[in-house]
Amino acid sequence: MSGFEVIAEVEPATRPDLSRVRHQVAVLAPVADAFLIPDNHLGRATVSSIAVAHEVARMGETAIACLNSRDRNRLGFRRDLLTAAAYGVDRFLCVFGDQPTSGGRSNDLNVARMLEEVQTFGSSEAFTGYGPFSIGVTSRMSALPGWKRQADFLFVQAGFDLEALLAWRSELRFDGPVYAGVLVLASAGMAKTLVEATDEIDVPASLLERLASDHDAGIEVACALMEHIKESRAFDGVHLVAVGRYRTMAARLEARGWRRHRR
Repeated sequence: MSGFEVIAEVEPATRPDLSRVRHQVAVLAPVADAFLIPDNHLGRATVSSIAVAHEVARMGETAIACLNSRDRNRLGFRRDLLTAAAYGVDRFLCVFGDQPTSGGRSNDLNVARMLEEVQTFGSSEAFTGYGPFSIGVTSRMSALPGWKRQADFLFVQAGFDLEALLAWRSELRFDGPVYAGVLVLASAGMAKTLVEATDEIDVPASLLERLASDHDAGIEVACALMEHIKESRAFDGVHLVAVGRYRTMAARLEARGWRRHRR
C-alpha cells in the first residue's frame, strides 16, 4: 500500500453554523489525511454533508461526504449527485443510516440501489466533465455481500478486538482500500451508553474499569490500537471517531509521531 491514511470523522453541525466543524478540521489536520462528514448523524437533522464537505475542501482538506439511504428516495439521491458534482464533491460513504429520532424511513432506497444509481445516473451524459465518483460502503466483521464488492473502498465497524479484526481481514476479499474503525471512548458514561445501545461493539471489561478512574483511558487505547493496526500492514488506514476528545486525541497522536500522509 502507498501510505497509511487516517480518516477523521467530525461531529456534524446541528445548527446553521460551521465554526465548530472548521475548528475540528483545523485541530485534526496535522494528523488526518481526510475527513468524513456525517449525514443526519444519530437520526438528528444536520447541515448537509455535501455542503460541509465542500467547505472542508475550501480549507484545503480532503473530504468524504456520508450519505444515508434512510432519508432519501431515488430522485433525492440523484439531486444529491448533481449537487455534489456542482460543488466538486466526489467521494461518498453510503450507509443505511441510524433510526430517526422522529418520523420514519424512506423505503425507496438502500445502499445497494445507491451504488446502482452512481453506476448508471452518476455516469450518464449529465455528468460529462465531472467525476468520476468514488463510493465507499461499511461492513461489520462478517462475510461481505457480493454487491458490496462493487464499492471503491470499505469502512469496517469500530471495535476493540485487534485479533478478531486481523482474522476477519485475512479472510476478506476486496479489491479497494479497507479502513478499520477506531472509536475513542470519551468517558465511562459514553462506554456504558454504547454497551446498552448495541451488541455489535464489544467493550472490554478492563477498559470499562479503566475509564471509571482514568478520563484519558479511551484515548490511550485508541492510540495504541491505531499503532497496532498500522504495524499489521493489513489495512490501508483507519476511520477515527474521536467524538468530543478530538483536541486531546490530535495532541497525543502528534506526540507519538503521527503525521498525515497526504501533502
